[in-house]
Amino acid sequence: MPVSLVILAAGQGTRMNSERPKVLHHIAAAPMLHHAMQAGQALSPDRVVVVAGHGAEAVRKAALAFDDTCEVVVQAEQLGTGHAVAQAAPLLAGAAGDTVVLYGDTPFIRAETLEAMLLARARHAVVVLGFEARDPGRYGRLIAEGDALHRIVEYKDATDEERAITLCNSGVICADSATLFDLVAALGNDNAAGEYYLTDIVELARARSLSAGVVTCPEAETMGINTRAQLAEAEAAFQSRARAEALENGVTLTAPETVFFALDTHIGRDAIIGANVVFGPGVTIESEAEILAFCHLTGCHVSRGASVGPFARLRPGAELAEDVHVGNFVEIKNAILDEGVKVGHLTYLGDADVGEFTNIGAGTVTCNYDGVNKHRTRIGKRAFIGSDTMLVAPVSVGDGAMTGSGSVITQDVPGDAVALGRAKQVNKPGLAPKLFDMYKEIKAKRQKGA
Repeated sequence: MPVSLVILAAGQGTRMNSERPKVLHHIAAAPMLHHAMQAGQALSPDRVVVVAGHGAEAVRKAALAFDDTCEVVVQAEQLGTGHAVAQAAPLLAGAAGDTVVLYGDTPFIRAETLEAMLLARARHAVVVLGFEARDPGRYGRLIAEGDALHRIVEYKDATDEERAITLCNSGVICADSATLFDLVAALGNDNAAGEYYLTDIVELARARSLSAGVVTCPEAETMGINTRAQLAEAEAAFQSRARAEALENGVTLTAPETVFFALDTHIGRDAIIGANVVFGPGVTIESEAEILAFCHLTGCHVSRGASVGPFARLRPGAELAEDVHVGNFVEIKNAILDEGVKVGHLTYLGDADVGEFTNIGAGTVTCNYDGVNKHRTRIGKRAFIGSDTMLVAPVSVGDGAMTGSGSVITQDVPGDAVALGRAKQVNKPGLAPKLFDMYKEIKAKRQKGA
């Protein structure tokens, strides 16, 4: 059956004390909104509508960055969750199947939970996701018998008896698309806040002899983010789960509590991850690769058997083939290193192609930027780049070629050639003691004057 998603992402999040829209604050190096969208993607939705409000253009950009087929509609006035869903109605008019309403600031709903809600639709016209709260606080309460849901009461409007209920509303709702938008259109705002509550569709449904039901999930899935403190708690929760999943999937973490994953980090079985490694977005580590301690990786691919670090940085566009070695204090950016390349230490390779089994000496730099444009360096197979070589791009070094240590290479080097690009050394016999005496005399005069 077709499924549509409506993701509510219009809130300003004033308690975050930020100019940034709340749903664009990051968890695991990705906006909260992306977490919610990823959860919904597990249902293979036909249509995805994101309802933006505060910072709508930034929200639109972030939503399209995750899914360029999604549609974004703006809720110009924030008049409640029901009003927000109503903004999606024109886009989903006539949509077949069910619509699931998610929240951009509730990032941890599992795919299995959403699938359970769709299954419950066989028994109920409207399905609401609930959870048993340790501290119900100001959550809306679910008035239910078994899986039959009678109504949802917002905390502001609840009696003391209703506030004692611990079955709480997550806000996530699933219903037939036509039914959902018909009920939303009938919502009123006769409540303490003067808002159109999406939750009121349960009573409206029952008044029309439509069944409403509840599916429950662990409270951790429904964690909503409203403050910086809750954002930090959410980060910790994500990292704890990601570390456990990595270990379960056959990844070795030598100090799990010090490793930080991004939302889209992929690591193969039998990979080894050292202490204090941070993964930014877009990282794939293949099986049997090793990332040593204190490395930072973003937007890169590390192939089977490669090793990185310690103290290395891989930036976007870094592609390491099998058995590549990138050592300590090496930075790789937008560069392709073919099989067996060795870059031992103290090196920067940016905008470069390095052929298989080439050795890059310490202190090598690809000088790729002229102040306006980036230029590419190409190094062939089985070449040897001497320590402290400056490769001034655009430049190429042929297969089997060698550069002398301390060279500045500004012209292409043919295959099997040796390139020496350093100034001629001049020795001045007996001059050193005279210079030392002169420097000492100058220093003494300065100290006396002080």
